[in-house]
Order: sequence, then structure tokens, then C-alpha cells
Amino acid sequence: MSRQVAPRSGKRPPLTHVPLSNTPLPPLDATVSPWPGQQERVGDLDLHVRRTPGADDVTVVYVHGLGGSSTNWTDLAGLLAPHAGGVALDLPGFGFSEPKDGFTFSLTAHSEVVADFIERNSTGPVHVVGNSMGGAVSLLLAAKRPDLVRTLTLISPAMPDRRPDPRRLSDPRMALAYLPFVGRRVRRQLAAMGPKERAQQVIRLCFADPESFPAHRFDELADEHSKRAEFAWANMAMARSTLEIFRTWFTGGERSLWAVAPTVDVPALVVWGTKDKVISVRRAARTAQLMPRARLLVLPKTGHVAQMERPVTVARAVLGMWESVEADTW
Repeated sequence: MSRQVAPRSGKRPPLTHVPLSNTPLPPLDATVSPWPGQQERVGDLDLHVRRTPGADDVTVVYVHGLGGSSTNWTDLAGLLAPHAGGVALDLPGFGFSEPKDGFTFSLTAHSEVVADFIERNSTGPVHVVGNSMGGAVSLLLAAKRPDLVRTLTLISPAMPDRRPDPRRLSDPRMALAYLPFVGRRVRRQLAAMGPKERAQQVIRLCFADPESFPAHRFDELADEHSKRAEFAWANMAMARSTLEIFRTWFTGGERSLWAVAPTVDVPALVVWGTKDKVISVRRAARTAQLMPRARLLVLPKTGHVAQMERPVTVARAVLGMWESVEADTW
């Protein structure tokens, strides 16, 4: 059940007034490999987790999007490491986290896994950063368990968008691949692609400028696709998570994500790229406006994964929010 949030006193700062931190960041090392990962027990799940060494007294938890993994946060986690130790999860069915039998793959189920992880691994609220599906998961987490969330950053969150335009996609088949019935044949076609071809599809879909994707990152992505192809549960998890996103998009009333957003009363930053081919930037202003303490940063010439395509700018914006919250000026 959604909870009502009492109006806050005082005038809300301008929606797009996002202070970018001037605190020096570490140099961006585009050659660094993904942070080491290991299996960690969370309830009856074994989650694959990558930890970025950093500040011991502050933690930031990163939640990836549909078809993504903990490797999506390599650069951003490194930039923010002096200010917060980073923890990037592979959600059940993604990366190298095998789902348990009976896992529903709903956004709510994913958010409960993240909440359980935070409770078991932190003594207080943490900063949460989510992208795409992980943004919707993080939104639900902040609504239901605000005691676990210090600040919330949503990068192109999967807010309801019932007007998908397959012409925006690098491969129109990807718009149909995970729909019931018709998607099965399309999935077989996509599965016939090699790891490098599938990696290229992902890059063309998620980046505004695919040519800016570093060559060694491409090799890492192709290698991950190759390894995931060996998991019997990988395609099932992708298909069912996609269907659950669609199901959420067509859910009305208090269970709609648009109804959940106004109940999120933690400091929040919404980041969106103008060239997002997956979730249109037309959802950006409404998403930020609905949350009582949110501000909006729209990045030109940027696609669906701003944390990978514009890591320095995103890091400065996230750190700027953290600093403003500490100064009670957010």
C-alpha cells in the first residue's frame, strides 16, 4: 500500500538546479578492469557481488538494468570510491547470480532482494544508484524501505512508457524479443548471434555514440555474454523480468510506479539522456516532479546508460547531491 507524504515546508529548489560537485575526483581510468566479484549468501540466494574499495563509513549500492550486470558500474564506482565504498549486485538471473526456484522476477521481488542485502551488510542507510530496471527496483525500495536509503539516484529508470517505438532501436527485433508467443521465434534468432554480435547490439541500443565505447570494454561485454550463454537460466530470467516490467507498466492505481513515486521522500536525483532509445527522456520531468525531494539532470547526446557514457558528469552530480544533503541544502 502506498503511503501519503506530508508536504514539506519551504520553497522547493528549481527542479533542474543540480549542483555539480567541485571536489576533485580520481582520474578516469578507462583501462581498469571490472572490480573483483564473489558469491555472497543473502537468505536463500547466492548473489554475485562486486565491491569497490573506498570510504569505510559510507556505502553506495549500485543496481543494474535489464540485461545488465554489476560490470555496468565499473567507472562510476571508481570515481566515487574516495567518498563511498561501492557495492554492485548482480540481480537474480543476471550476471552471475543464479535465481532460486520459484523466484518471480517481479520488480518487487528484485527490490526485496536488494533490501535484504542492505539489511545484512550495512548498519545504517546507504546511497542507492539504479539504472533502467534497476532504477524502478530502487524506486520501490526507497518507497517501501526508506529507512535503508540515504539518497536515491535514478538513471533512466524504467518508468511506464506505453508508446514504445521500435524504430528507435538499433535492431527492431529487440522490441519483440521478450513478448509472449511472438517473442519465442525472435529470441531464437537473436540467440543465434555470436557473443560479439550481441554485445554490439547492446552498445548500439544503449549508447548515443556507440563509437565512444572503449574497445577493451567491448571485449569484456562479449566475454560476459559468452559465459552467460552457458547458463540454462539466463534467457528465462531475461524473458520473465521483461514481462514483469511490462506488467508493471500496465498496472494502475496505487501499484503504478507513477503512484509510488510521490511516496518517495528521500533526497533523489534523476538523470536522463536526451538520446535514450530504451526509455524516452519524455518521462524525465514527470518522474522528478512527482518525488518531493528530487531534482533532474538531463544530459545531451547521451543514451540509456549515462553512468557508462558520461561517468564523470554523473559522478559530479551524485557527489553534488551527497554534499548538498550533508549541508541541508537539497
